[in-house]
Amino acid sequence: MTPIVTDTFSDLLRQRAFVRVWLARLFGTTANQMLLVALAWQMYEITGSPWDLGLVGLYQFAPALLLTLPAGHVADRVHRPYIVALCYFTQMMLAAVLVGASLKAPAPAIGAWFPALTRELLLISSVIIGCVRAFQMPAQQALTPLLVPASLLPRATAMSAAGIQGAVVGGPALGGLIFALGDSAVYGVCGGFMVVALVLMLTSPVPRLSRDVTPVTLQTVFAGVVFVWQRKLLLGALSLDLLAGLLGGATALLPMFAKDILQVGPLGLGILRSAPAVGALVMSLLLARWPPQRRVGPKLIWAVVAYGLCMLAFAFSTVFWLSLLALALSGAADMINVVIRQTLVQLETPDHMRGRVSAVNSIFIGASNQLGEFESGVTAAWWGAIGSVAVGGVATLVIAGLWWRWFPQMSQRDRMH
Repeated sequence: MTPIVTDTFSDLLRQRAFVRVWLARLFGTTANQMLLVALAWQMYEITGSPWDLGLVGLYQFAPALLLTLPAGHVADRVHRPYIVALCYFTQMMLAAVLVGASLKAPAPAIGAWFPALTRELLLISSVIIGCVRAFQMPAQQALTPLLVPASLLPRATAMSAAGIQGAVVGGPALGGLIFALGDSAVYGVCGGFMVVALVLMLTSPVPRLSRDVTPVTLQTVFAGVVFVWQRKLLLGALSLDLLAGLLGGATALLPMFAKDILQVGPLGLGILRSAPAVGALVMSLLLARWPPQRRVGPKLIWAVVAYGLCMLAFAFSTVFWLSLLALALSGAADMINVVIRQTLVQLETPDHMRGRVSAVNSIFIGASNQLGEFESGVTAAWWGAIGSVAVGGVATLVIAGLWWRWFPQMSQRDRMH
């Protein structure tokens, strides 16, 4: 029988490389979330179209879908902090371009060398973000097992998730607050945070893997796909998260809820986008202190059920505080899913494969998030924002029931190890 994890939370904080990488992710994710909320609000402000809001998600997902598997292969061959640092640098430069574009109208002399802030520029920016995410996510996910011993991995996964969710809480709220000073201010702060993340990542003492010199072939590029397909535990966990996020998410429609239904403006939008992360942050801190050890499979399924119920509550709420509560609880439920799934993926994967398996995980996450945003935009154009979220919540409950029966390796799993 596998012994219960005895390492403490203080042991985790003594891992110097982990702490520096964690701080880099905190600043980088905060900046990324500020960038995303600014792009979404400006797109809806320029076009007033739910279809264009969906296109923002689709334009982020399409390049990620094409590039993520090769990016996973790169993550198994190149020092992973260098890949993440290059992604931070690219987003820093994008923020600089958007600052110039925002200043073009009020300050023509300053913005003379920059393009105008148009629908097309926002879509191009979405493509760039998608390309960056394709390389950043596999390398970033595969870093954590290099930084801590295996016994600390569940706590490290929860702590990493807490940092990300803290950034997801602070980023949109901070972006909405700074928006009052002008859109260029949002992009300027975003660029500054990316500089801090870049420096922290480049100065983190991350162990190097031995260089892989095997020839690059289609078989090696798709090895992560084959690995996941042959292990029904991983396939069930990843596909469950994919479909729950794809059908049950409401992020892309939050500008519509903020402007047309709840009538709370850009600051309210920032708070709405932060609400799931508040719940996720609280839950991730609890899981870092008390990591799940028994009945992890049933807990994974019930977390998805709770997420679907929260989406139904949000769909029909017309009260701001009730909508915030539903979103916060959905974030808490989703965090249980994230910690169990991510820990299982890392523990079930050998280190030389983690980049490619993390790439497959990234594709599933990207499909559930970015493609889910496109799906939300399309269904909202058909049924309205409320109908789109309600149908998605019901579909999530159905998927959870089916996966309980179809993937017993996942739903009946007892321990992480």
